[in-house]
Amino acid sequence: MSTKKDKFSLKDKKYMRLALNLASSRKGLTGDNPSVGCLIVKNDKIISIGRTGYNGRPHAEYNAINNSLEKIKGSKMYVTLEPCNHYGKTPPCTNSIINSGISEIIYAIDDIDKKVKGKSFRILSKKKIKVKKGLLKSEAKNLYDSYFVNRNKKLPYVTGKIAVSNNKLIYSKGTKRITDKSSDKLTHYLRYKNDSIMISSKTLNIDNPKLNCRLKGFEKFSPRRIVLDKHLKTNLNSYIFKSAKKNNTIIFHNSSDNRKKQIFKKKGIILIKSKVDSNELFDFIIILKKLYTLGTRNLLVEGGDKITKNLIKNKLIDKFYLFESPKKILINKKHQIFTSFSLLNNRFKNKFKISSKLAKDNITIYKR
Repeated sequence: MSTKKDKFSLKDKKYMRLALNLASSRKGLTGDNPSVGCLIVKNDKIISIGRTGYNGRPHAEYNAINNSLEKIKGSKMYVTLEPCNHYGKTPPCTNSIINSGISEIIYAIDDIDKKVKGKSFRILSKKKIKVKKGLLKSEAKNLYDSYFVNRNKKLPYVTGKIAVSNNKLIYSKGTKRITDKSSDKLTHYLRYKNDSIMISSKTLNIDNPKLNCRLKGFEKFSPRRIVLDKHLKTNLNSYIFKSAKKNNTIIFHNSSDNRKKQIFKKKGIILIKSKVDSNELFDFIIILKKLYTLGTRNLLVEGGDKITKNLIKNKLIDKFYLFESPKKILINKKHQIFTSFSLLNNRFKNKFKISSKLAKDNITIYKR
């Protein structure tokens, strides 16, 4: 048994957990910048809170300092990520902290940005501010999983999702819904938390989906639509085509049909020609790199069996949601079986079950 004294108190952990909750509430909504949560405490009382603004600005520390209705001098700050220390589109958060008179700061984890990593600790310490780090480090690592993928790989963080019936079908002609209402709400929550959503033209033409977020009050956070359509066969009467406008829809294709291209371009759809292999499959690394350059940081893939299998096999999915319904659906001439159960178990290290008394479906989250 270790006799090493924990340098953090139970109160420290409570305040940092609140800061992590603040950061989690904005995760996926802060663009290139990570979502950060911040608390300022004085005499065991929370005097201010802050979190990163939508699209990444203002930063959480700046918001917490400016939101305080009490004098901050002599207070303690809890922040989920190492504060920034360089000039970008905003001044360094370390300057705001130093000028505020905060006497102590605790942060959960170092930033991986080379411009920041480890430097803030030294800057703040030199100004006689007491600095500690590493509080709830594992929880913070989990929170910043997508940010780490974005910064390290220059790729979007990819979340896959698929719904499967009791008899292992993901589609059968005439069946409108596999999952229950609780699962549908989780699907819309995932759309809210991802800035882009990808499907194939086959799924689009069969289901005519809207691909938007329909949680009340969060409709404006609907993701950008990405369609994989080799031969530009997207139905012109589909919701996605009719609702297309500048920058909200991207189609990756491999077509040379200029007439079709003009039809899509007139709707404001971004067309990107991308190569396919001998099996008529897109190179997903090329697609993901291109999406990253276009601003996609969190991508939800609601694909069929072929796309899902390809992405899992090539280790391009970072997290996967498997919805398993107790319903059996009719097998007919037009049906599709989910064939990647064993692949999911082989490719992902971690597996978590979600259970709820309100839901009939079983939901498993796979994570690398």
